[in-house]
Amino acid sequence: MFDTVCTYPLNSDLLAQAIHPDAPLLALGLASGVVQLQRLPPSDPPKGHGTIETVWRTRRHKGSCRSLCFSHDGGQLLSAGSDGIVKIAHTETGNVEAKIGVPLFKSKIDPTCILHALSPQTLLLATDSSALYLYDLRASPSSAGSKPQQTHHPHDDYISSLTPIPPGDASTSGLSKQWVSTGGNTVAVTDLRRGILVKSEDQEEELLSSNIVGNKLVVGDAKGVLRMWEVGVWDDNEETVGLGKGASADVLTAVPEGLGNEQMAAVGMDDGYIRLVAMGGKRAKVVVELRHDEVEGVGALGFEVGGRMISGGGAVVKVWEENLGGNEGDEADNDIENGGEERGAENGKRANGSGSDKNDGSEVGGDESSDEEKPKRKKKKRKRNKGKDRSGGQHVMAFKGLD
Repeated sequence: MFDTVCTYPLNSDLLAQAIHPDAPLLALGLASGVVQLQRLPPSDPPKGHGTIETVWRTRRHKGSCRSLCFSHDGGQLLSAGSDGIVKIAHTETGNVEAKIGVPLFKSKIDPTCILHALSPQTLLLATDSSALYLYDLRASPSSAGSKPQQTHHPHDDYISSLTPIPPGDASTSGLSKQWVSTGGNTVAVTDLRRGILVKSEDQEEELLSSNIVGNKLVVGDAKGVLRMWEVGVWDDNEETVGLGKGASADVLTAVPEGLGNEQMAAVGMDDGYIRLVAMGGKRAKVVVELRHDEVEGVGALGFEVGGRMISGGGAVVKVWEENLGGNEGDEADNDIENGGEERGAENGKRANGSGSDKNDGSEVGGDESSDEEKPKRKKKKRKRNKGKDRSGGQHVMAFKGLD
């Protein structure tokens, strides 16, 4: 159903990825603290060629960049680092316009694990201590400290995923006011005004990912099992489906309508596979398996405005297009070039060069950090805390076969 059209190597392990809501822009946050914005080529570039270009790139955070999100209109890019700071930057220029100091936990930095712009006004920010903060983006935050408007603790453990619930037909704003979160072994539903509404019973397995596909909430766990609830009916999950081989379901997204013949979920697994699950039949089932990497798991997954799937994990980002003919998953015809610099990655393999995250000539001035966090590996579930720094990589790549 999908073929790889580009394999893009990075200088350091990917910990965060954000896809612009309206433009072919991809933001990447690395273990080295670097944040970079990539512009994808159009889906039908002239003569079958296109380039992934780096719009800007900077050492944004001390330590690592742990989470990214675009503002509701895409005009700003928010990044959170292990330094306990959230930086709000202009999307096109990368210039920092505001900062938020995340509240300390027991007098220590409480790193952010999730950022999500619920609306033009509301930012949801979750931390490792299990806190969920709501910030008003209309306020004027400063690095000295911005107080959240609300604080919730929907789970005993850190929040592993957060999914907005689409507004109902009666909504006058068209904006989500409720969201589902997973953390530890539980699922919770929180309302913007009323706080925590529902918390599930212990699911007896660590829950890692969630998304809404059609009218179902789909949740992935550490053993590769998907649990499904009908949205609005939270008493008990109505269906489970195993994805096989015991790999954890680390990330989950809905396949856009128009791709494929039925509603599907795309699940990124820690065994390096992306499994597409058809949801439209009597029982959900895996219909396609795609390989992101032979070693690293899939830590980020989503679809850009043109319908292309973007997967990230380890030090590699892949761009996938719908296969309208030919063999699914066949990468042998990919011919990736890099605009005249050192040779890039071909046929799913990485290439290392001599670049540097700290100084590549394309950094945004006035916002560099010099300290570097040592690579960490806590639990397998917290892949956003790990990462080996790597040398090499290139920032403009041309490739064939996009049409």
